[in-house]
Amino acid sequence: MTDSGPKLGVLLLVAVLLQTVVVTITVLHFTTALNSMKETFARSSVSCLTGSDLQSITAGRGDPCWQVTEQLHLLIEKSLSQRYQKRITSAVKDEVSRVLPSIVMDDRASSRPKVAAHVTGSFVPKLEQESGAPVSAGRRVQGQKISWWEGEKGLAFLQDVRLVDGELVVSQPGLYYVYAQTYFRHTHSLEEEEEGGEEAEDRGKPLLQYVYKKVSSYPVPILLMKTSRTSCWSRGSDFSLHSAHQGGLFPLTTGDRLFVTVTNASAVDMDEKSSFFGAFLIS
Repeated sequence: MTDSGPKLGVLLLVAVLLQTVVVTITVLHFTTALNSMKETFARSSVSCLTGSDLQSITAGRGDPCWQVTEQLHLLIEKSLSQRYQKRITSAVKDEVSRVLPSIVMDDRASSRPKVAAHVTGSFVPKLEQESGAPVSAGRRVQGQKISWWEGEKGLAFLQDVRLVDGELVVSQPGLYYVYAQTYFRHTHSLEEEEEGGEEAEDRGKPLLQYVYKKVSSYPVPILLMKTSRTSCWSRGSDFSLHSAHQGGLFPLTTGDRLFVTVTNASAVDMDEKSSFFGAFLIS
């Protein structure tokens, strides 16, 4: 009984060694076979691509060469699509904006606040004009204020801006472009030509246009812009025409008011295409 113990241990050791050898040989065999299969597949795939014309492959879907070329085509298309998608989209937008700019402008404008106003001249009876706002404001404001602007009819519009007593009331703070144009028409009469005195005096007078801003924190209107045209009435003509236009960028806050004054409000031709006043939000 004492001799059977070492013999059993030797037998177990021999069995473990044999099992290890068998497993090792099996792993090596399968590894060699797998590498051989990979190499064969790689050679066959490369051989499919080394032909003179890939488009000439007309094998069925089960053919390895057809599968390789199909996957290659899909990969190329996907890569090109992802690479040039942004460039193509940008080029298409540029072309659309060139051919149909209104579509792109509408799309861009939809993301911006639409705050703008364009008021135009309004033909109000002269008696109403003389009895209304266009009177001198003394030292506080130069010229005569124009209060009979039209804000709804014709070319005029108000978009998130109010028109009160000839003044544009800002509803949103921001940087605004403010502009104004007045069209002066001086009518000559035979009495003026015969007398000559008053006409000679008016002949050298400048025609001035002012744009003011009212703010709640300051008691006096603030002058934003002014421009002038020197009147030179030509003898023998029925009337003389002169226009004054100006525009500029100004920061405005909620509640600010804009208005226009001129040196001679009665001489302003209030046609909607000649005299106008407006502002629109930039940013």
